Amino acid sequence: MNRKIFKRAALCVALGACLGSMAPTAFAQSATGAVAGRANAGDQITIINTATGLTRTVTAGADGSYRLAQLPVGEYSVKLANEEMARVSVPLGGTTTVNLVNSADSSAQTLDAVQVTGARVINRVDVYSTESSFNVNREELARMPVAQDMSSVALLAPGVVSGNASFGGISFGGSSVAENSVFINGLNVTDFYKRQSFSAAPFAFFKEFQVKTGGYSSEFGRSTGGVINAVSRSGTNELEGGVEVTFTPEAGRASAEDHYYADGRVNVRSSQNRSSALKTNVWAAGPLVKDKLFLFAMYEQRDNNGGSTNNAGDRWTGSGSDNGFWGAKLDWNINNNHMLELMAFSDEGETDYETYTYDFAERKRGKDLLSTSTASSGGTSGSLTYTAHLTDTFSAKAMYGINRSSSYNSSPQDALCDYVTYNNASWGNTYRAMGSPTLGCHPGGTVVAHEDERVAKRLDFEWVLGDHQLRFGWDHELMTTDRTTFYPGASRKYHTIYGVTPGDLLDNGSVVPAGVTEMVYLRERADGGKFDIKASAWYLEDNWSVTPNLMLNLGVRMDTFENMTTVGTTFTKQDNLFSPRLGFSWDMKGDGTTKLFGNLGRYYMPIPSILSYNFAGGLKDERSYYALNGWTPQTNPVTGAAYLAPVLGDQLGPVDTSYNISVADLRQSIDRDLDAVYQDEAILGFQAMINEAWSWGVTATYREMENALDDMRINALCGVRHGNLWPIANPGDKLTLWGTQAMGCAQDGWVTIDTSKEGYITTGSERNIGYFKPKRTYKALEFQIDRAWDDKWAFNASYIWSKNEGNHEGPVNSDTNYADTGMVQHWDHPANNQRYGSLFNDREHQIKLRASYKFNEMWSVGGTLTAMSGGPITAFGVTWPDENLAVASYTSTGSGGGTGWLCVANCAGPWQNREYEYSARGAFGNLPWTYNLGATITWTLPVEHIDLKARLSVYNLLNDQEVTNIAARYEGQPGVMRDTFGTATNWQAPRYTQLVVTWNF
Repeated sequence: MNRKIFKRAALCVALGACLGSMAPTAFAQSATGAVAGRANAGDQITIINTATGLTRTVTAGADGSYRLAQLPVGEYSVKLANEEMARVSVPLGGTTTVNLVNSADSSAQTLDAVQVTGARVINRVDVYSTESSFNVNREELARMPVAQDMSSVALLAPGVVSGNASFGGISFGGSSVAENSVFINGLNVTDFYKRQSFSAAPFAFFKEFQVKTGGYSSEFGRSTGGVINAVSRSGTNELEGGVEVTFTPEAGRASAEDHYYADGRVNVRSSQNRSSALKTNVWAAGPLVKDKLFLFAMYEQRDNNGGSTNNAGDRWTGSGSDNGFWGAKLDWNINNNHMLELMAFSDEGETDYETYTYDFAERKRGKDLLSTSTASSGGTSGSLTYTAHLTDTFSAKAMYGINRSSSYNSSPQDALCDYVTYNNASWGNTYRAMGSPTLGCHPGGTVVAHEDERVAKRLDFEWVLGDHQLRFGWDHELMTTDRTTFYPGASRKYHTIYGVTPGDLLDNGSVVPAGVTEMVYLRERADGGKFDIKASAWYLEDNWSVTPNLMLNLGVRMDTFENMTTVGTTFTKQDNLFSPRLGFSWDMKGDGTTKLFGNLGRYYMPIPSILSYNFAGGLKDERSYYALNGWTPQTNPVTGAAYLAPVLGDQLGPVDTSYNISVADLRQSIDRDLDAVYQDEAILGFQAMINEAWSWGVTATYREMENALDDMRINALCGVRHGNLWPIANPGDKLTLWGTQAMGCAQDGWVTIDTSKEGYITTGSERNIGYFKPKRTYKALEFQIDRAWDDKWAFNASYIWSKNEGNHEGPVNSDTNYADTGMVQHWDHPANNQRYGSLFNDREHQIKLRASYKFNEMWSVGGTLTAMSGGPITAFGVTWPDENLAVASYTSTGSGGGTGWLCVANCAGPWQNREYEYSARGAFGNLPWTYNLGATITWTLPVEHIDLKARLSVYNLLNDQEVTNIAARYEGQPGVMRDTFGTATNWQAPRYTQLVVTWNF
């Protein structure tokens, strides 16, 4: 082929081939990509997948533009008049630009001066995109120390941070950890019960990942956080196979630190915890019929073993699992215009636990087996996808998929043994002075039987009409939760021992009497049922090339969410949820090297099934208090081990039933006119190439959430005090419930109130007040510079300044480690959401670096560094001015939320005389900066035709174990500071080492 033409085409690829690391455009739940560009009018452009032989041809339009959409991710040869012009990579969810212009085009005048190195030079500017996202493939990940899970991949992206509460997760752009969506080959695999997790195939199953941090197109919805989009590996015309062994040894893991309170009491003991893992992955791929039918299949065996001590150091709980996972992808190229794909994987697994006595000082496990339990999770998922290219300008895709997951926690002692534990802060010293005996005969935890199933259907179309690329489609999901939970034992009550002081106030309104210094807190919580959710949407989008250099993205999405009761009737429905998406991309120089882009959009969040489960199915949640009247020796009926059972003394006050959720009348369980939660977002960015490898960009993002959906306490629907109702509502907005004469209403019927002004009558002062309006904002300015891999080295650096502020985090509450999505205490009382300020996920400064370097064909290295400022330290009180009520629990730091008022005078006297100081969010400063450095070194066998590699990675190389979360409850009793306030509850994970050996053949 003509050398000049090849160099010209190669430069066009270098200037326009868009892997989309900064901002690729998206397609039909993005399991594919596209090639587009300009040629001479009437030119025939052909692309051939170099791995499978898939061939597509298109004719350039009158203006010279052409586009080939819905292409499987991979490497392609681009031909013009049967002559190869370039080899390009089509990325997940992105558009690779290949401009095939004749020598008279001004863009070709300096081509001879360009030295093209390597077959694939990729920049980071996509002039077809208006969103913020980041792409990375499995080859790039293998060059860096990145843990083998999808969340760790997402954390490489700017603006994504770890959720540091006890329930984990990741936060995108100031959102909570319960607002994200995850897709595998276009199938939504997000947990819809709490929206905090997702199904995942073995990591080696994936070919490429796309992390969307904002501005995503109208076919994406049901997320106000971010999107993780993954595509699986596929078979090719080459018969291949491989083995990958991943070993994470205990010997390569640093010990976690033990932590103590200021007075020397034990906070957390973890220095003797142990963990090791061995994972063996075997895969094979190839053609069943050349150029037509391809299979990729893999099996992965995981052996995990570990153990940990309790905080007292007198118990050892060992864990072990030996599970097999699998994944498979079948691709049928019926012909060059019609394709059928079948994908399936399993992430089912089971872990066994055994608890023994332990001598912490001697580091010895006892022989007596105290208890056993088993936890299982996961399920089998799959999808069938048909793609049709009906004409050069019109394509269609149809998908049907099923995503299943489950969770079971059980023990042989479930029906026989109550669970007994103790509050370490108030009773730990007493317990250890007793010799740390075994309390109760149950290993702990809730008995859970949980199954989820999502049935997904979607249709997507793309139609190019001149300067307009129209994309439209429909999707529907039927999500079913079948769940039962309760506490173990004959009583089905959770027993917690507390140390108390006579005169202490209890949550049920009683006072600890004289002579009582030890108390048993009993909680009974049980629920169950089967519930459906229906979610559907249609979308329409026009990518309009107004000029050759200016593209407008005009989109709209219309969602409908419907949650059902156990008998199949509608519990709540939100429809006609209109989500506009408006964006632009300006190719400022007309050569694909410089782009100014922006995006405005609205994004809606569906109601998780946990709310249907609790509020349409009912919840029994009762708490009671007893004096501890000693202990009685008993024998474990399963293991034969000795244990102590608490003897209950006098009951302290009545049973607190205020947290029960009744479904006697569902008209009082949920707002009749409930609105869905939405977030508005604005993005403005600039990106530019420095040369064919280097690029840089700056992006400003603003997000605003001005409504919330949660349970809230209403005790005065008609202006008269009645028992607590806990309806699902939009706090701070209008609320419509069914009122009755028994509640003080004039007559039975629908009653509408403005909850920003009324609905809650204070105890004692009898004021009818409302709730503060919810608001959450996120402001960020991101700088990024990137150098693409050229078979020698790659580099990426980003810095973000951001502010995450408001009076609620979102549908979870990390401040108090409360993980029940949509039931998170923000609206349990008007005092809980009074403060506007820095929120839990606020990380004002974030720096992320990653790099890889190849010394020669044998040795290469890679590294990552994340440095970020700590979140705010906020104090939570238990009461507030002018009310005689425990707003937050006096005993449990995780119950009731907390107020922004701290009692400073007359706190033990009558409530009317208490004096308070207001404590703003973040008033006690910020947590320290955290630094996480990772390093990897890879050895490759320098023998031709033998692909053998060994990669050693070290995570948290400096072994920083900095504090990432603290106990935020400031008070125990009004004016009595807890000595645990400000003490750490979470830390960075210790350093660990991982060896990965791969042999591909």
